[in-house]
Amino acid sequence: MTPEIILVFAVAIVAVILFATEKLSVDVVAIVVMSTLLAFNIISPEEGISGFSNKATVTVAAMFIISEGLFKTGAVRYLGKITSDVFSRSYWLGLITVMIAVGFFSAFINNTPVVAIFIPILLGVAKEIKVSRSKLLMPMSFASMFGGICTLIGTSTNILVSSIAEKSGEKAFTMFEFAPIGIILFVIGTVYMLTIGIRLIPERRVEGDLLESFRLQEYITEVVLLPNSSSIGYKLKDAPLVKEVDIAIIEIIREGEVMPVPSPDTILQIGDVLRIRCDLDKFKKIQARKGILFKPQFKWSDEDVESEDTKLVEAVVALNSYFINKTLVELEFREKFGASVLALRHRGKLMREKLSHTKLNAGDALLLEVKANRYNQLASNPSFVITSEIKTEKFRKRKLIPALAIVFGVVITATLGIMPIVVSSIIGSILMVLVGCIRMEEAYKAIEWRIIFLLAGVLTLGIALENTGAAKLLSSTIVSSVESWGGPIAIVSAFFLLTSLLTGVMSNNATAALLAPIAIATANTLGVSPRPFLVAVMIAASASFMTPVGYQTNTLIYGPGQYRFADFLKVGTPLNIILWIAATFLIPYFWEF
Repeated sequence: MTPEIILVFAVAIVAVILFATEKLSVDVVAIVVMSTLLAFNIISPEEGISGFSNKATVTVAAMFIISEGLFKTGAVRYLGKITSDVFSRSYWLGLITVMIAVGFFSAFINNTPVVAIFIPILLGVAKEIKVSRSKLLMPMSFASMFGGICTLIGTSTNILVSSIAEKSGEKAFTMFEFAPIGIILFVIGTVYMLTIGIRLIPERRVEGDLLESFRLQEYITEVVLLPNSSSIGYKLKDAPLVKEVDIAIIEIIREGEVMPVPSPDTILQIGDVLRIRCDLDKFKKIQARKGILFKPQFKWSDEDVESEDTKLVEAVVALNSYFINKTLVELEFREKFGASVLALRHRGKLMREKLSHTKLNAGDALLLEVKANRYNQLASNPSFVITSEIKTEKFRKRKLIPALAIVFGVVITATLGIMPIVVSSIIGSILMVLVGCIRMEEAYKAIEWRIIFLLAGVLTLGIALENTGAAKLLSSTIVSSVESWGGPIAIVSAFFLLTSLLTGVMSNNATAALLAPIAIATANTLGVSPRPFLVAVMIAASASFMTPVGYQTNTLIYGPGQYRFADFLKVGTPLNIILWIAATFLIPYFWEF
């Protein structure tokens, strides 16, 4: 145990803790890891920046562009509408169709936007056929993971591990090398979800309008400012009623005219009717104040709050949003978007108070009242996924055939070995721009730079594990601890289980980058092929069902589905165990030691 190995272990442990706690974003953690290893001369400057030119990093960036090019043609939206029609005939047939459709697309393109497009479609279906949205979103998210297992380009994790294997002298994985085991696991997972999983998913929400679904009806009331009110003449942000009672004013009605999402600088006047959001405690505090008259209450609906000038929408904080770890106050949300946040689903909890100072997370669902003339600005912002309605985006339908041809070309040339996947994906991304499927500025925006920096950063940790001998030390420990339980098969099983557990609390790419070098070193210690161990890491890293943070599609459905953390444990844990057992026996069957 050299000082270098101790330092690398310390960096790895701190990185895992930071990844799990999300105190810093994953890309920042990855770059901090790289910088630390460089500062202590564990890796050379060339090795430190090699992650940015790594085949995996470049391939993933190119595939983001190809995926976006296909989306711009409306291909996924078209298939989504077909599945919606199927639901009108049969719930079970519709659910099967959704899982197959989402799984198929996810095998070839980035599954996050696939899920993002299907969310509002399935929410509309849930409302139409009167079924809880939770019963639709989780099977759809899991299906996207099943699909990603089936091909090399199904997930960035597969590409990453293949690149690590190739760099260590192993043969790169081929496009459909995972297809046999991937399809079997897809079938096993789908059967589980349709028979057992669907029954374990709680039916937490009966579909109604947005106010009802966020349970906000009893939280909205109207008050009139009388001449003796202490708030008369004050700006909204400085009014004693707002500052001392801490209420949120949704609208001001003045002389019959509605002022939706009023500016904080609006000066309050006698006779103003304030539509406010408050709980019972604040209701009592307002009652005790002079110069406030409560209007008669009734059961509010979306139509009562919406008008020609305002819209009620549900929006989810996107995975790479700059809103993450920021509060509404820090974002100056009302001023920038002309929208008021009425309620928030945060980490599985429904919040209707103290919203302004709550740090937002990816997957948080916000109920917004937005000015109609500012809605397009809100909907087009990549920090949001609007889930309450399907975007009326104009697709380039004439480019559908060229886009499909490009994707087909990338897959075929890589499958037949005509070109390496990194070359075919680069050419494919360029063709998407040249043909007009996507504009250059859209291509830049399509790349999830957070993932790119994550990949580039965590790759250096793998290099450090190899350079210092830490990977070899860990592999020896694993072999001595597990080999007696059943030889290489037991070690494959152990790698699958360890990867699955780590992916449940941290980035799947970070997990794969950490364990892949150890898997290779373990195989070398045993004198066998590392391929089965690497496949175990790849599949387990892409099949994280037990938590809402283990995989990005789970994070995306967390808020809209009104799930709780325990729901994923309840449904996902048996599924992970089933796939773990199946993979333990299937991997050695398809890949010899």
